[in-house]
Amino acid sequence: MFGFNDVIGQEAAKQRLIQEVQEGRIPHAQLFCGPPGVGKLPLALAYARYICCPNRTETDACGTCPSCVKWNKLVHPDVHFMFPIVKNAKGKKEVCDDYIAEWRHLMLTTPYFGLNHWLNKMEAENGQAIIYAKESDEIIRKLSLKSSEGGYKTTIVWLPEKLHEVCANKLLKLLEEPPEKTIFLLVSETPEMILPTIISRTQRFNIPLIEETDIAKALREKYGVQQADSEAIAHLANGNFIKALETIHLNEENELFFNLFVSLMRLSYQRKIREMKQWSEQVAGMGRERQKNFLEYCQRMIRENFIYNLHRKEMNYMTVPEQSFATRFAPFVNERNVTGIMDELSEAQIHIEQNVNARMVFFDFSLKMIVLLKQ
Repeated sequence: MFGFNDVIGQEAAKQRLIQEVQEGRIPHAQLFCGPPGVGKLPLALAYARYICCPNRTETDACGTCPSCVKWNKLVHPDVHFMFPIVKNAKGKKEVCDDYIAEWRHLMLTTPYFGLNHWLNKMEAENGQAIIYAKESDEIIRKLSLKSSEGGYKTTIVWLPEKLHEVCANKLLKLLEEPPEKTIFLLVSETPEMILPTIISRTQRFNIPLIEETDIAKALREKYGVQQADSEAIAHLANGNFIKALETIHLNEENELFFNLFVSLMRLSYQRKIREMKQWSEQVAGMGRERQKNFLEYCQRMIRENFIYNLHRKEMNYMTVPEQSFATRFAPFVNERNVTGIMDELSEAQIHIEQNVNARMVFFDFSLKMIVLLKQ
C-alpha cells in the first residue's frame, strides 16, 4: 500500500522521484501540481514512504521493514498530514488530528479522491473546508520533536491553496528555515491560489494527465473491468483516475448533477418560472462545496455539448446518459450563446465563493438561461 507500484501510470514522475532519493538530492520542499485525479497525492505518499524505508530497492520501498509496516496503516510517527477540515459547531474538531481516523480510512480505501469525497467523509454539510490557523502551531510542535526513527520528518500538505493566511505565513517561516532533515510535500490542484512567497520556496513538480492505456490497464487488473469497458471508461476519464473510479462506481453525485442540469435546461427553455424557483431552492440546500462542484459540472456539460456539434466523437467525454441528452440539447449551445452561458456560470461560482445568498444566485442564473437558450 502507498508504494510507487500502486501509482497508476506516471512512469517518468516515478523515475525522477526515485532518482532524487538514490542520488541524495532530496529538496526540502516540493510542490506537486496537476489536475484532479492524476495521482499527485499517491505519488507524494509513495515518495515519502521510499524516503523513510531503510531497505529500499531500485524501484520501491521494501514493504516489510518496521517503517513500511507503519506506513501500511498510515501511523508512521515521522509523517504528518495537513489537510482542509471543517470546524464542528461544538468546537471539538479544530485541527487535522481531530479528523485523522477519517483521513486514514479514506486514504486506505483509495488515495485517489477529491475534496468532495473528503467533505462527505467529514460529514461537512454546508461548511467550507480550510486549513485553520491553529494547525500551524500543531505542525511547529510536531516538527520540534526529535525524529523517532532517526531519519527524515515529512509533512504532506494536501491542498495548500486552502491554507488560512495565518497558517500560510507560519508555514512560510518553516519553509525558509526548515529544521534539519525535514521535508515538505505540498499537493495542489490550483497552485495559482497559493501565496507566491510559498511557491517561490518550493521546487515545483508538474504531474501530467494519466495515459489512457494506463487507466484502462489499472481498471482491468485492479477492478476486474472488461477490456472494451476499460478502454471506454479510460477515454471518458480523460487522464483523471478519480473520474474513472466514479464511472465504475456509478457516482451518485454525478447522477444528481446530471438530473439537476437536465431539469434546469428544460425548465428554462419552457419558461416555467415557478418550477425554476423550486429548482433554485433545491440547489440552495446542497451546501456551498457541492454547489461549486455542480457549477463546475454545468460548465463541463456546456463545453461538451458545444463540442458535440462538431461531430468529433474522439473529442467528447460524456457518459451514455449525458450523450443521449446531448443529441437533443447540443444544438441549443452554439457560437452565439456559449460564451455568455460560460460567463454566467463563472459569475455564479464567484458569488457562491463569496457566500452570496444561493437561492438568489441560482434563480438569477436560471432566468438568464431563458434568454441565452433562445439565441
